[in-house]
Amino acid sequence: MKLEYPAPRRCDCTETLHSHQVEDPYRWMEDPDAAETQEYVNAQNKITMPYLEECCVKKVFHEKLVDLFDFPKQGCPFKRGDKFYYNFNSGLQNQYVLHQQDTPDSPGEVFLDPNTLSEDGTISSGCTRFSEDGKIMAYTLSVSGSDWKTIKFMRTDTKEELEDVLEHVKFSCLSWTHDNKGLFYNKYPKADTSDLGTETNSNIHQKLYYHDWYTSIRGRVVFGTS
Repeated sequence: MKLEYPAPRRCDCTETLHSHQVEDPYRWMEDPDAAETQEYVNAQNKITMPYLEECCVKKVFHEKLVDLFDFPKQGCPFKRGDKFYYNFNSGLQNQYVLHQQDTPDSPGEVFLDPNTLSEDGTISSGCTRFSEDGKIMAYTLSVSGSDWKTIKFMRTDTKEELEDVLEHVKFSCLSWTHDNKGLFYNKYPKADTSDLGTETNSNIHQKLYYHDWYTSIRGRVVFGTS
């Protein structure tokens, strides 16, 4: 089977880096949303996907990987407030499910299941931080593996999702104050693209913010230029 790959266009892009002229003829490919980039990717896929579909060992590898991964997996339990928690995966779930217990010996109940947040299971929960009294959990959600996160909050006694939502968060810490009144986190200025996660521009001017639960302060800049 002869494969004829699409020929990418070479542009006249040159940069001076550390006193050296560096050619970058494929710089145009760094824009994933450009029509030319998408056309080139589609042309590549027209070659790649039929080849993979006809691969005689594809089914063998798939069945072997399913067999290797299909077993129950449980993380280490931990206590926050008066509740116990652990992460559990029944086998082939896309995301681990956070369970809650009253005691280490009591049955665990589902506390947060990211698998239910999207049809294809590609919304994941990353960082989780509980207030020091254990009454509120702050957690991050990411779509399709993006570094951009959304911070949400949940009551641990009722599993009620609170209305506060913090967006445009990336590479952030989550740290509660000792009095349980607020949360420190990092975020960037609002991005210029609606397709967060596929942009290739640099992220600059990250700031430290404070989110206060009991006052009108919502997202006050603590460190950084406001």
